[in-house]
Amino acid sequence: MTTILDGKSLSQTLRQEIAEEVAFFVAQTGITPCLAAILVGEDPASQVYVRNKERACANVGMKSVLFRLPAETTSEELLTLVEKLNHDATVHGILVQLPLPPQIDEKTILDAISPDKDVDAFHPANVGLILQGRPRFLPCTPFGIQEMLRRYGIETAGKHVVILGRSDIVGKPMGAMMVQRSQGADATVTICHSKTANLPAVTRLADILIVAIGRPRFVTAEMVKPGAVVVDVGINRTEEGLVGDVDFEAVKEVASAITPVPGGVGPLTITMLLGNTLKAARGI
Repeated sequence: MTTILDGKSLSQTLRQEIAEEVAFFVAQTGITPCLAAILVGEDPASQVYVRNKERACANVGMKSVLFRLPAETTSEELLTLVEKLNHDATVHGILVQLPLPPQIDEKTILDAISPDKDVDAFHPANVGLILQGRPRFLPCTPFGIQEMLRRYGIETAGKHVVILGRSDIVGKPMGAMMVQRSQGADATVTICHSKTANLPAVTRLADILIVAIGRPRFVTAEMVKPGAVVVDVGINRTEEGLVGDVDFEAVKEVASAITPVPGGVGPLTITMLLGNTLKAARGI
């Protein structure tokens, strides 16, 4: 019988653990961890994400502050705010909600965030530390996937992990994390992308298949090795509602374990952000 990897219930468990750690930290230090979020423009999806992050912070006893900036904000204005927050001792984590308007260079902004407050783990210094196996923070979505595999007792050591997608947010850091000499890793890793030849033949090699390409129901049952673990990172809005990058109904008949969409990886992303913010408040 196929195991449904329930990210929603796991997220609730993890948030309870974080809430207990936050309460202990506040009692010991008198310091309340604080996440500052910056939202530029009126993108509806971004507004929902930021609102969920604010609610999540409150639920675990953290503070959050939201800076709403108009869509015509310049790079210089945004950099000024980031620099101010870098020097604000009451702010422990800084999050710039993506995407940003076209006149703002995302890399310039993300590079300006202090690595010690970069709770998304996008800064080049933090990416480098991940590659070296000594992370300051782990990027939230890959971190959530790794924790899910660990909590469900899915062995990764010696397994072939195939990652479909090479984004800086999921694909690349996921590969870097899974290849490390550490718990929840020690895997043989293949990263596939739009130029990969004979893609189905490669995905069928996976013991653990992680899909993050933003194409609705792209992965079919024929692309999955029987008994594989399938992690679907995709969230696609269609006329039928939210669907993942995996054809869930077909693939669940082949896989030994699979994440649903919604309710799989998504809830864990914000949860790991909370954990990173607590870590930042502790001074790493």
